[in-house]
Amino acid sequence: MKYLTQTRLMYGFFVVMGIGLATNQAFAYGDHATTSHPGSSATYNAASSGTENLTLGPVTIRMLLDKSNLGRSDIEIGELNLPPEYGDSASHPHGSLEIFYVVEGILGHEVNGKTYTLNPGDAGYVNPGDQVRHSVMSDVPVKAVVIWLPGGEADALVKNAGFKREKID
Repeated sequence: MKYLTQTRLMYGFFVVMGIGLATNQAFAYGDHATTSHPGSSATYNAASSGTENLTLGPVTIRMLLDKSNLGRSDIEIGELNLPPEYGDSASHPHGSLEIFYVVEGILGHEVNGKTYTLNPGDAGYVNPGDQVRHSVMSDVPVKAVVIWLPGGEADALVKNAGFKREKID
């Protein structure tokens, strides 16, 4: 895992993400705006408060952007919520680049045998195939934005890790 220790970079991070997706994605500020996807006559909401929750015991990932609302599968973005007592006992790989931005709590990672600590305002990433363990290193829950490039990790979590899908109304 590479570790980026620049606090309060969320705004700049999402501006960069917006620039990277700007050729195929419209962005809304404030209300949920509706727009058309270039090359398509379909309309969609250009903002999201979630498409579904992925749950495994007390762990929840609220999927914010995925193929169901983007109309594309090259990126997925979710909000990871881990309870204070969480400590994943088994390391696991991901098939995608996994980027974390910690909003609340302290997120612990053991990546390929090395331990890292992500505090609120910190970002880190895991390369495809790295072995990773997640843990909460604070007395408060961890809330983190997690981005997978390419997408497909939500399906993999359901298929391989036992997560369940819960639709958001």
